[in-house]
Amino acid sequence: MSITFPVLNKETRQAINTLGRWLAQDDVSPAPCVAADVIILAGNAVIPTIDAACRLADASELPLVISGGIGHSTPFLYAAIAQHEAYNILSTTGRAEAAILADIAHHFWNVPKTRIFTETRSTNCGENAGFTRALLAEKGLKPQRAIVAQDPVMQRRTLATFARAWRGQPEAVQWLGYPGRIPVVREDKNALHFVGGDEGMWTMERYVTLLLGEIPRLRDDENGYGPAGKDFIEHVAIPAEVERAWTRLSAASQSISALRQRVVL
Repeated sequence: MSITFPVLNKETRQAINTLGRWLAQDDVSPAPCVAADVIILAGNAVIPTIDAACRLADASELPLVISGGIGHSTPFLYAAIAQHEAYNILSTTGRAEAAILADIAHHFWNVPKTRIFTETRSTNCGENAGFTRALLAEKGLKPQRAIVAQDPVMQRRTLATFARAWRGQPEAVQWLGYPGRIPVVREDKNALHFVGGDEGMWTMERYVTLLLGEIPRLRDDENGYGPAGKDFIEHVAIPAEVERAWTRLSAASQSISALRQRVVL
């Protein structure tokens, strides 16, 4: 999928990639055999992320915890499954994200059902973390290192959310990000495409809108999600170059009508 931007100079493209690379916090690649006790896959609609988590679960034989109920972003997963050449045989309508992803892990990636644990109640990132903590306790799993796979745009915030959910817990956990793919865009005849292919990714309109919406959430101020604001996440230090990239992209987006509708996750 692609979009032609009315204003797309080199600086704007660089801003998109600066934001995308930073938000997609990757603590695992290029050696996904890093020692860990559990893999947590948060419900999302980015097929390369889903595949990466399932592939790692198959290769590592670690428990795979999948978190996700039905929320306002669930239709994006339904659409991604419907468009996938193999996964489109799966039933989606009315089903929780975790149930669908568990089917993918088991039927397409050979992860045994005995190593798949699902929670199907969460409707947002905070509930992903809180309900996962409860599920791990229920199953007697006490990880010291956990790999978390999430939509690359939400990867850094999700790690901060899990850290917040474990605040004050007796067992400290090291959270390792694994988005499965670092999104990088390139321009071809005034249209943007993802390096490595657009299949299973966001539409470009949605991707850029998500980038613009994510930085304000991560800011630790009265309007953000950090301890000084809503206290949904632990403090995240945003580098100056990331803030500059956000400002540059935000200014450019003012002339793009397709980006005026903000997406809230």
